[in-house]
Amino acid sequence: MVDPGSVVTLVRQARERRTAPLVLELDLTDGLVETSPPDAVSALLSMRRTHLRDVLDGLRRARTDPRVKALVAKVTPGLALAQAQELRDAVTAFREAGKLTVAWAETFGEGGQGTVPYYLASAFEQVWMQPTGELGLTGVALEEPFFAGAAEKLGVRPQFAKRSEYKTMANTFMERGYTPEHEESSRRLVESLGEQITADVAAARGRSAAEVRACVDSGPLLASEALSTGLVDRLGYRDEVYAHVRAKVGGEPLLRYVTRYQRTQSVARRLPQPGRRDGIALINGIGPIRLGRSGRGGPLPSQGPAMGSDTIGAAFRAAVRDEHVKAIVFRVNSPGGSAVASDAIWREVVLAREAGKPVVVSMGNVAASGGYYVAMAADTIVAQPGTITGSIGVVVGKAVVSDLLDRLGVGLGHVASGEHARMFSATKEFSDDEWARIDGSLDAIYADFTGKVADGRGLSRDRVHELARGRVWTGADARENGLVDELGGLDHAFDLARSRAGLRADAPVRTFPHTSPLDRLRPPESSDDRTAAAARFDAFSGWGALRGVAARLGLPAAGPLTLPGHWEFR
Repeated sequence: MVDPGSVVTLVRQARERRTAPLVLELDLTDGLVETSPPDAVSALLSMRRTHLRDVLDGLRRARTDPRVKALVAKVTPGLALAQAQELRDAVTAFREAGKLTVAWAETFGEGGQGTVPYYLASAFEQVWMQPTGELGLTGVALEEPFFAGAAEKLGVRPQFAKRSEYKTMANTFMERGYTPEHEESSRRLVESLGEQITADVAAARGRSAAEVRACVDSGPLLASEALSTGLVDRLGYRDEVYAHVRAKVGGEPLLRYVTRYQRTQSVARRLPQPGRRDGIALINGIGPIRLGRSGRGGPLPSQGPAMGSDTIGAAFRAAVRDEHVKAIVFRVNSPGGSAVASDAIWREVVLAREAGKPVVVSMGNVAASGGYYVAMAADTIVAQPGTITGSIGVVVGKAVVSDLLDRLGVGLGHVASGEHARMFSATKEFSDDEWARIDGSLDAIYADFTGKVADGRGLSRDRVHELARGRVWTGADARENGLVDELGGLDHAFDLARSRAGLRADAPVRTFPHTSPLDRLRPPESSDDRTAAAARFDAFSGWGALRGVAARLGLPAAGPLTLPGHWEFR
């Protein structure tokens, strides 16, 4: 027999849980996922990861939720600067809504990598650190290797051509150190990022830029030093942080991860509803750019996603055909890749605009070379101040290994039919005629690239050439030079798209192309069918005939419009 008293108790407890104050949690230990991977294997592996959009949407929703009283975040290394800036914007808006915000860490950079984590934490009302931790606010640095000396010792002769002097991939293999242009570009990148961090930390912590700079130059700081300078508010352990938050909130608050809160609150939106509201299409272009379909960038899940021109094209066409889509936000987080694939995606952006669908690009951590190419035709380009962008240029070449093979005692015979049949072979140098063909190709690609930048950005070709030449910019400097229109994150891009389309501020955002598991199993009806762009698992080279040489050289597999190196400042 059921005890009536127990039933009453359970009902009361359930009611209390539905009405109790909420403290949202954000744990950045595993970093953030930009978007769900397109292939099933990677998607399964990322299910427990924290997704950026869930965090942004959750914090936006929580700003007006009277039950949500506070946000407590564990901040760790792993975020790139532009991601940290995106979160800072969301936290600042949450804080301005009158909510308590507390960031904590065992340490900000044990053994390094403390600058970006602390930069994010500084946006919170309170910053806590474990008493044994350190504040590794040490600034921004960039180290770049040069392999010309090693190649010479190995008997390898790099042969590269580029457009133009700031396109640094060739320097990695051709030079022993910085060229003047390479050093100028890299130095300005570091200076711009350092200026952003110093200014934002100073504003958030109520200090002058000079005071923050002095702390940076004397870092890393001991916990007691961080406390005395005012960069950290309290020293304590996790239990003390949470006890403090609960006491400030009062009552018996419930803890909820931001992502869990967001998904629970948005269940009603995902249920079938009569009719469909007009809204925004979100198209995610993440990873190196290649021909074909999106998927993993290589055979291992750790290699991350790749942006396929077929998949992105299908997404744009589906969004254009959908009468309920009134504008498109194209999220680009890519170092570039295949020139031809980039051009195919650029064309879809142009066609979407011609169809009357405004396109707003939201740049993530990196949108450079081919990543800038696919963005440049948009109505509006939005980037974070720390986004790495530009790199408007092209490079191609090979490493001749015939001397190395000779030293190893490896003989190589060859036969060929056609004057240029062995043009891209790693066992012979380019002939004068082959160099002429390469120069002609580079000139054509560069002229096409810069011409489209001029048309898309409303700049003269001379001005574009001044800004191009392969040079990399921060988002802040790119905006000053007209390569980017506005500074902000994904939320700002959504707001701009809604405004351009004349939509309400709460108009829904839908990801394109959306396919159900059943859709992925059935054969597509045509190349216009969204299921025709299903993800694949294999890597694909954007170098075309040079893919074998590129692989042996260790070049980015994505292709010649690729930003060299690993551009995440942490």
